[in-house]
Amino acid sequence: MRIGEGVEWGLHCCLTLAWLGERPVSTAKFATLFELPPAYLKKRLQALVRAGILTSAPGAKGGFLLARAPERITLMDVVTALEGPDEAFRCTEIRQRGVEPSPEFARPCGVATAMRKAELAWRRELAGQTVADLVATAPPGAAARMRQRFARL
Repeated sequence: MRIGEGVEWGLHCCLTLAWLGERPVSTAKFATLFELPPAYLKKRLQALVRAGILTSAPGAKGGFLLARAPERITLMDVVTALEGPDEAFRCTEIRQRGVEPSPEFARPCGVATAMRKAELAWRRELAGQTVADLVATAPPGAAARMRQRFARL
């Protein structure tokens, strides 16, 4: 399984917005802050808006804000918004190729069962952690340092 870099970007943007409070942040400022390509970052942020994780306001003083409290945004919400809801493993039932149909093929095989179990555990773990948890476990002073960096932009 490989998760796109947009998920990292989205999570860091959500964390930064949680630290900044009610101050909207433009794509340009996020791109400068994290040295990211603005056009691609904007697409990721717009996906978070469509998912109801962020809100956006146009204009010179506009930008992005969290659409709900940090404790109501799970890491799985962000992953799903940016990567889609599809399962990582897609069983194509290769064991049925080139053979006569068998009643044993009516049930998922051990490979599909093991992969599904692992994915459910991964999803449960991400669904059990929120942006507020990221805020709470950040190193001491991280929020203040981010506010200082943002103020210099």
